[in-house]
Amino acid sequence: MAPSRSVAPVMESKADLETLAKELNPVVGYWEPLGLVDYDFWGQGQEATIGWLRESEIKHGRIAMAGFVGFIVSANDIRLQGMAPELMAIPKGLPAPAVWDAMPEIAKWQIILFVGVMEAWRENKVVLAAEGQTHYMKGGKPGYFPSFDMVPHPVPLNLYDPWGVQKNKSESQLARGRLVEINNGRLAMIGLFGFVSESQVPGSVPFLKGLVDSYSGDVMQPFINNVFDVSTLAPIV
Repeated sequence: MAPSRSVAPVMESKADLETLAKELNPVVGYWEPLGLVDYDFWGQGQEATIGWLRESEIKHGRIAMAGFVGFIVSANDIRLQGMAPELMAIPKGLPAPAVWDAMPEIAKWQIILFVGVMEAWRENKVVLAAEGQTHYMKGGKPGYFPSFDMVPHPVPLNLYDPWGVQKNKSESQLARGRLVEINNGRLAMIGLFGFVSESQVPGSVPFLKGLVDSYSGDVMQPFINNVFDVSTLAPIV
């Protein structure tokens, strides 16, 4: 295990968010119509609330970036080779959301379980403390994902910087990269919502009209449109 590096907690304030907003988009600046920053979530204080909101935005931005690419991949009938036969059996020519419906339920639960394990690992104060970090609601670094050094079985990649491209960058380069990631995440969230909206209500996103196949299922209820019989992994007919 790499020696821990102690990082002094730095709680962000509303003024810090206003400064960050101007760095992210000087034209729009700080715009927070819901006033969430002024709330006190779970009685933890405003700064803890800001930490939670910052972490949530970064996390959802990362998920949206993956989802944006995944939507395009699924819509274009791209399938990875070497996957389980039941996954390879997913028919082509489906709207992107219907690819999820055609996936065996056991595969869906494996994805959910994996995400849950990753979430528990990121939230674990013992794991964070071993790397000199603390929880994002207590002044920890928003978006930081700890390494897997404490896992008994060797894990080759570190999700925070899997290819080691960040370790030799200057602080100014890292700071700019963080701004780029947030902006890209925001665009990805808007883009993914655009895809989903157009697939559910054709014509609702004029720019995507005719480019996104219509989907008649319910994207908000991901387990009601199963195509595979879980007991046999055979298509339901």
